[in-house]
Amino acid sequence: MKVAKATHSGFVSLGNWSLHAHNLSDGKRVFDKRSFKAVLNIPVTESGSSILKSLASHRLLQKSPLAQAANVFDLPIRFVTSDGQRLIGFEAEGLIEICKLLLKARELGLLRSTAELRYARAAESLLVSLANVGLAALIDEATGYQATRKRDALQALLDRYLKKELAAWAKRFPDEYYEQLFRLRRWKWQGRSVNPPQIVSKYTKNIVYERLAPGILKELESRNPMQECGERKAKHHQWLTDDVGHPALAQHLHAVVAIMRISADWHKFVINLQDAFPKKGDQLDLKLDDN
Repeated sequence: MKVAKATHSGFVSLGNWSLHAHNLSDGKRVFDKRSFKAVLNIPVTESGSSILKSLASHRLLQKSPLAQAANVFDLPIRFVTSDGQRLIGFEAEGLIEICKLLLKARELGLLRSTAELRYARAAESLLVSLANVGLAALIDEATGYQATRKRDALQALLDRYLKKELAAWAKRFPDEYYEQLFRLRRWKWQGRSVNPPQIVSKYTKNIVYERLAPGILKELESRNPMQECGERKAKHHQWLTDDVGHPALAQHLHAVVAIMRISADWHKFVINLQDAFPKKGDQLDLKLDDN
């Protein structure tokens, strides 16, 4: 049997866990067996997890797509690390599916023992830790794989977010985004009918587009360049796709506005934003003055 090779390896920190992650030569992303089991601490034998299989076979879950998560441990992946270690792992996304299965089982009242409820609490903690963070991007950053990610893979991601043709204009930024920004900068709010200071567009690049997805801002500025008059032909959000780009923008703006609401001033907002949506390899670089 051919054994896959790990091209990149590293540790992913999630909550209280440090998981050993690997990018394999065939494109799979895996956690090694020890790390995978340590998160939920579910008993697993050579025949898989009897607890998960019992849940998946319950009449309330057996027809659900989530039931497939019980088979994750039936599909071990054998691979060799760059230093020659032979390890067994499981696909990283399978961990998320197991978490979803456990939480659905808890919702349906199928978990009754103290141990079973503990598994669900761990699953919930893991999913909370992963909120607003793409699992693939997290692993790639930890292993260093993002430095050698193929250009076409990044382009495929960008194409999911961005349209090939310009869309008709539609209001995408809620008024409260600007109202809260003005409050935090201690500017007088006069409504959307009054053009905001030019620096607001720079803030929005940082707050929104540089944190929406890898490479989005650079691609937007390529597709929507500045014209000789000093303005762009269209709003950046007009290039976002309806199925991925616009929902991602709406979700991000909803979270940003919530962070704005709980921030007493601009300085606290910058810190809170960076904690919630850090830019990879970036320092805290929002300007704290108007100059």
